[in-house]
Amino acid sequence: MFPQRLRLARKRAGLSLRDLAERMGGEVTHQAIKKYEDGVMYPSSRVLVSLGQALDVSLDFLMSSQVEGLAGVEFRQHSGTTKQDRARVEAAVIDAVERYLEVEGVLGLNEDQVDLGSLREHDPVASMEDAEARAGVLRDYWGLGGDPIPSVTALLEEKGFKVVEVDLPEHVAGLTCTVEREGEAHPLSVIIISRHNHNVEHRRFTLTHELAHAVMPRVAAEMKKEHVMHRFAGAFLVPAKHVRDEVGDDRRAFAYREIIRLKQLYGVSAASLLMRLRDLNMLSPEAVTNAFRTYARRWRTEEPEPMALGERPSFEQPMRFEQLVYRALAERMISLPRAAELLNCPLQHVELEVRGPDGGRAARYEDHPE
Repeated sequence: MFPQRLRLARKRAGLSLRDLAERMGGEVTHQAIKKYEDGVMYPSSRVLVSLGQALDVSLDFLMSSQVEGLAGVEFRQHSGTTKQDRARVEAAVIDAVERYLEVEGVLGLNEDQVDLGSLREHDPVASMEDAEARAGVLRDYWGLGGDPIPSVTALLEEKGFKVVEVDLPEHVAGLTCTVEREGEAHPLSVIIISRHNHNVEHRRFTLTHELAHAVMPRVAAEMKKEHVMHRFAGAFLVPAKHVRDEVGDDRRAFAYREIIRLKQLYGVSAASLLMRLRDLNMLSPEAVTNAFRTYARRWRTEEPEPMALGERPSFEQPMRFEQLVYRALAERMISLPRAAELLNCPLQHVELEVRGPDGGRAARYEDHPE
């Protein structure tokens, strides 16, 4: 496992073998590093530490063997990603998942398998109506009923997905992948969201779009895959029957205030809502086109009346991993420094989160495990 991790860390840093040797001040030659990556030779402890420092990765990352690699990582067409971008994402996801697995192991938790029923085994999606129907099938299978979803992130975490935030390239909002693990451990389903995606409406749609990729891995060749995923996401977030009951079926136009109310009800962007109303034939294609030329001309890049933190649909931060770390810390199963490392937060911040604002300066986290 070490050879693969070393190669990945080097690619993440955008370094050639010679570049890495030079960054290490000639402590080892580029030929030696090549042998490390080929598994022919292993570094001494001193060189291992130097490699970690030169590549800005932890020894945990270089030496861990919990995750063998990622499968099914698909950077969307026109995302403009480079090989270095992809290596950075892969390294960040592996690191995040391994920290996740560590705290689950400490707590003795059984990892929930994502249960999508038989949806993944279906024939390739053959039409937009097929994608719409599969969204309904999944809602029914998960027992969601027809109401809006309060938190997409909480739902995905409840159903067994690992939802992680990482620094994705500028034009990549989210990804989905399978994490292959050592030995007979079952693969993990992971949905990755950009840490820089602070638009609540966009974040919810991105998460559901990535869910669509997990649910519908195969699409008929003549169809545009991303359009199919958009249709699933729209149907999953804005169920047809519910929105028809809300506003009536026989509509020719919508007032601005209606659009704002509906987007806040379902937690989607105004632009996505217009497209959803078009898909349901509640607005004609001509009416939607005209909207984007007139009053909605800025909606693709500038969200009208964006939802603020604290509103019901805006609770879209991955929470499970952080909650597990604080649980392990509170129960003295991990140390305060280790919790800070897992959360990638300053130690003082973690201590404050444990003690609370009224803990006082004298409150210290004692009696923790070494």
